[in-house]
Formats: sequence, C-alpha cells, structure tokens
Amino acid sequence: MRKYPVIAFCLSLVVAAIFGFCSSSSSGLLYDENPQDSVSSSRHWITPPPFPEKADFAGEPVPLHLFDVRESLERELIVNMNFHSNTLQCLKRITRFFPVIEPILAANGIPDDFKYLALIESDFMNKISPSGATGFWQFMKAAATECGLELNPEVDERYHLEKSTVAACRYLNEAYKVFGNWTMAAASYNMGKGGLSNQVKRQQCNYYYDLLLSEETMRYMFRIVAVKLIMTNPHEYGFDVPEKERYRPIPYTEVEVKTAVPNLTEFSFRHQTNYKMLKYLNPWLRDNKLTNTARKTYIIKIPTEGFRGDVQHRIDEKEAEKIEQASEESPLNVK
Repeated sequence: MRKYPVIAFCLSLVVAAIFGFCSSSSSGLLYDENPQDSVSSSRHWITPPPFPEKADFAGEPVPLHLFDVRESLERELIVNMNFHSNTLQCLKRITRFFPVIEPILAANGIPDDFKYLALIESDFMNKISPSGATGFWQFMKAAATECGLELNPEVDERYHLEKSTVAACRYLNEAYKVFGNWTMAAASYNMGKGGLSNQVKRQQCNYYYDLLLSEETMRYMFRIVAVKLIMTNPHEYGFDVPEKERYRPIPYTEVEVKTAVPNLTEFSFRHQTNYKMLKYLNPWLRDNKLTNTARKTYIIKIPTEGFRGDVQHRIDEKEAEKIEQASEESPLNVK
C-alpha cells in the first residue's frame, strides 16, 4: 500500500519537469533557433591572420601574386601573430630603441625598414646565438672586426647599440653595391655575401623571391616583412599596447673617458649610480675595469640621477669582503 504515494510523487516530478522544459523552450533558454550563433559565442575560433593586398621591403615590392610568396609570408604572419609573449615584448621595446637606430640608418643612407632586420635578429636584446653571434645586430667576431668594431676582454662593441648600428650600415651599403637591391642585401646579412653570391651564380638569378636558398634564409625576408606589418599595425593582428605601457628611452648624460678606469663600481658611485645601471646603459663594457692602455677616448653613459626613483643601497668594501668570506666558508656551496 505504501508504494502508491511514492508513485504519485514520482509522477508529479515528471509532470513538473515536462512543464519546465516546455516553458524554457518557449522562452528560448533550451531551444536555439540559430545553433551556429551559440557555438560561435562559446568558442574561440582560430583564424588566418589578415593578409595585406600589397607589401614591400625598403620600397621594393613583395610579389604577393606568386603563390609561394603569399604562403611564405602568411606562415611568418601566423607564427609571429601567435607568438604572443615575444611579439608583445617587442612592441613594448621598439619605442625605446627605434629612436636610437632610425637616425643612424638615415645618416648612412640605409632604408628605415632595416630596423626590423635588427628586431628579428635579436628581439632588441643583447643575445648570444649558439654560433656566437652577439648583440642587437648579431655580429660574429670576424665580421665585427671587419666592420670596425673593437673586441677585447674589456670592450666588445657588438654590445654598443650606436656603434654596432653604424657597423651594420657599413656592411649593408657594401652588400647593396654587390647585389644592386636592398632585399638581396638584407638576405646576405643572414647568409653572407659569399654564400648568397654563390647561389646567384649557380642559379643565374639575382632576385630573392626566385632563389632556392637555405630554409633560414628563405624565411628571413618574410620574417622581416611580417614583423614590419605587425609592428606598424598591431591592432590588425590582435595586439593592444597603449602608449603609456610602452618602454621609453632611458635619460642619461655622457662622460668622456681618456684614461684607465681601475674599478667601474667605484666609477659608478662617483657618478651617483650603481654598477648594474652603469652596465645596463653600457653593456659593451665587459669587465669591472677599463685598462685603456692606448688612451683611447670612450663615451660612457650615466643614467640621469633619480630616473629610477630609488636611492643607492651601497655597502662599504669591508662589509662586502665579510660577505665574500662567509660565502667561501659555507659548507653548502652549489658551485
């Protein structure tokens, strides 16, 4: 006899469920007249990047009517548009370093687009590649010396932005004389003038977009053009970096040095800064001293006092020696 109230209760639940389904359907909560709209609103669609109708490098057209050229450029657009962390940081850095590079390129007769070559080479960081290429312009030692940069244990001007940019201009002007166009000059920056000229002779062609080269050099110009497109129109490619969030040039004064500097830490203190900031603005100084036996004239940048918004946290030499001694006596050194 007890089962009948249970059955009645279950039936009431079924009726309530049916009524709720009907009412929600009529209000559109469970029934979607356009299921595609529902799917679109709940998913993040991965789509190809916007593709330009035309593109150029240094005023030289990119032949986008050729299928292989279109696909190569699209590949680099996809890669850089979706490499969010790197591309975002580059967008923030260019406002600090483009103002340094642009006037040097102009003064040396190099098209402005070559600033994007430096950007893809290093992401505007003082990197060292596995092969040893160094600095914003990624000079190898031999090429750096040929282009007039100083390299020794205390000074490495591949890390000097202004001087390495001048050296890159020297190389690019020479390459332009060899190949007769800026696209091939830029490609030779990756492959070398000798390697590229060998392929020109082998394939009887001096047009970058018709040459079969190494994969790295085949991608090189398309990487430059893709980065140029993204940097000049970031919103089009999904990036939003407000001007106030971009990095600005660091204010500094200059000190002329013609003699030895036996201790750069003490030198930094004398100029109201610290070793870290001194090296940040002068990464070409590779040691804690500048012997300068040749009595050359060096220009050292000193950050404007107070720009960082903090005070010096200096300890005296005896305190530093005590810390060093304690470290040496510690039984838990890992190196």
